[in-house]
Amino acid sequence: MEKIIKIISEELGIKKEQVENTIKLIDEGNTIPFIARYRKEVTGGLSDEILRELGERLSYLRNLEQRKEEVIKSIDEQGKLTDEILQAVAIAKTLAEVEDIYRPYKQKKKTRATVAKAKGLEPLANIILEQKETKDIKEIAKEYVNIDKLSDEDKKNKDKVVATVEDAIAGALDIIAEMISDEPKYRKQIKKFCYREGLIVTKAAKENEKSNYEMYYDYKEAIKYIPSHRILAINRGEKEGFLKVSLEKPEDKILNYIERDIIKGDTQFTTMLKETILDSFRRLIEPSIDREIRSDLTDKAEEKAIKVFGKNSKQLLLGAPIKGKTVMGFDPAYRTGCKIAVIDETGKVLDYTTVYPTEPQNDVEGAKKELLKLIEKDKVDMIAIGNGTASRESEMFVADMIKETSRDVHYVIVSEAGASVYSASKLATEEYPDINVSIRGAISIARRLQDPLAELVKIDPKAIGVGQYQHDVNQKKLSESLTAVVEDSVNKVGVDVNTATPSLLSYVSGINNTIAKNIVKYRDENGKLKNRKQLLKVPKLGKVAFEQCAGFIRIYDGDNPLELTAVHPESYEATEKLLAEIGFDKNDLKDKEKLEDLRNKLISINVEKTAKELGVGEMTLGDIIEELSRPGRDPREDMPKPILRSDVLKLDDLKEGMVLTGTVRNVIDFGAFVDIGVKHDGLVHISEMSDKYIKNPSDVVSVGDIVKVKVINIDKERQKVALSMKV
Repeated sequence: MEKIIKIISEELGIKKEQVENTIKLIDEGNTIPFIARYRKEVTGGLSDEILRELGERLSYLRNLEQRKEEVIKSIDEQGKLTDEILQAVAIAKTLAEVEDIYRPYKQKKKTRATVAKAKGLEPLANIILEQKETKDIKEIAKEYVNIDKLSDEDKKNKDKVVATVEDAIAGALDIIAEMISDEPKYRKQIKKFCYREGLIVTKAAKENEKSNYEMYYDYKEAIKYIPSHRILAINRGEKEGFLKVSLEKPEDKILNYIERDIIKGDTQFTTMLKETILDSFRRLIEPSIDREIRSDLTDKAEEKAIKVFGKNSKQLLLGAPIKGKTVMGFDPAYRTGCKIAVIDETGKVLDYTTVYPTEPQNDVEGAKKELLKLIEKDKVDMIAIGNGTASRESEMFVADMIKETSRDVHYVIVSEAGASVYSASKLATEEYPDINVSIRGAISIARRLQDPLAELVKIDPKAIGVGQYQHDVNQKKLSESLTAVVEDSVNKVGVDVNTATPSLLSYVSGINNTIAKNIVKYRDENGKLKNRKQLLKVPKLGKVAFEQCAGFIRIYDGDNPLELTAVHPESYEATEKLLAEIGFDKNDLKDKEKLEDLRNKLISINVEKTAKELGVGEMTLGDIIEELSRPGRDPREDMPKPILRSDVLKLDDLKEGMVLTGTVRNVIDFGAFVDIGVKHDGLVHISEMSDKYIKNPSDVVSVGDIVKVKVINIDKERQKVALSMKV
């Protein structure tokens, strides 16, 4: 365990005791959100991102240690364990290295070498490998020809017959080729050569075939420099049958390296050993090294893509809510019509309909008349338009329509990724059993504007759609990563226990799907919860789950004003003492006039001294002070608000040099896509993000950011717009 702690400490650049304490908390069953928020003193204030990384590395390194033990045990049982093997296994840093060490001792399927060994040719292989024998090898090999010694039955079995001297030598060389292939130090060095000097080479699978992969039809790039998005693009092109992919390696250097280690001067064996080394490399080593390198590159590319996807999803989930507004959800379409749903400020459905302002019906006047009537009747404040098919035509219609209403109505383009997945889900059927599947999408789009987090948790995180090649990466890892992102987001914001859906509650620390449903059932049967302690009456929610979840649960009109905040019940006593010391009471948190005085007093507190007096950690006290200063605060309020629009831009309206305000819709390895109000999002390439060198676009922007951009190129034919943030 000491070794694992040391590795994680060095990799993450944190202290050993931080790692040790965190591992202890994880092993005790604490969740990452709980550890990040309420055990800061124990971890030294590690963020949820670092804690997740620590958890992943802990899991990998524990698996590695377990595999090392299995390998040592297996080699020992074969009676072949040496100090050298023990040392090699001990210093191996990856599972791949351990497997390379184990390769010679694995139970092999039938190979040319195993057949040769069964024929008794191993001693001949050793003679050739030692290169000491001066007697002609053909003379020595005669002793291994066994055709005359076999029974008639055995002569029929090719796997037992050594018919000629040439057969004997060929079999011995097969054994040597496999020995070379199984040598871990050769494989390790060959991989080093490949990573240092190798190239990834792609060619067209068929000549002159049109596809999205034409830039890769005659392409080479150094393995050490190729970025993750290109690896995933090449993999996809190969999978779809458009590309042939190979690795170009420094073969001469590799062969020279093995020859220097094996060949001892110029003997009768030199030529045959050189040929055997070449055979071993091309037939046995190269194919498996290629697979390993491609797999390794893919793993690293996937890891990066999953991180990008997670970061983008987090920003989307933590988008600023638009509270207290009646919203019309507008789910655009052509033939089947645009689905409309109006919801009030609490998310309750007021009205729904279908209109046909787009192709092929083009019933603009009829649609306008119906929607203007709904806007007046339901007092609509905002229109949320989904960004999918027919979005821009719908936007033009809406921009034109709202000019005719007496109300002050704006519209917002909302990501509709996953809305159709949600509409047809079991959950949507439970929520709206009497509403048509197609209308549910419009409800989801409207609700996403009011509360992105509460709505998006109802959808499989993979369907949120703000990543890069999310369908090409390891789906299990993607799912785990995104579930973690949703958990962190939900727990950062906190959950109103009296209004939350089971979907939202199930992401709260310590609460699973069953407990989430039990909470809603308890709420339905007993009315609103008045305090956090009532949660202990919910079936299956015991003391352990309560400790994990209590701080993330909010009760807005309950018995205890502290439950508007993220202050954990374990800190209530200290919090009330703190308030009393500065002349306040917890009930003052609900009094707006007293809150200003309270904030001023809290600012002047000596944290170090007060923490000692109250018997709490300084970080915990800092969090308590912050919560008391802004009770009931939603951290998403600090996020950029969506851009409200009342008119529409067309591609023809754009001119080079124009400066516009846009919303970042997606961040990828090579830049960011920004919605500037025309049909297609514009691309800000990484080179146009800043005058300074930028390693990663997500260091500069996040999904949902509002940015100023300049139009630098318009490609009308391909409907593409290039943008720059160097405004």
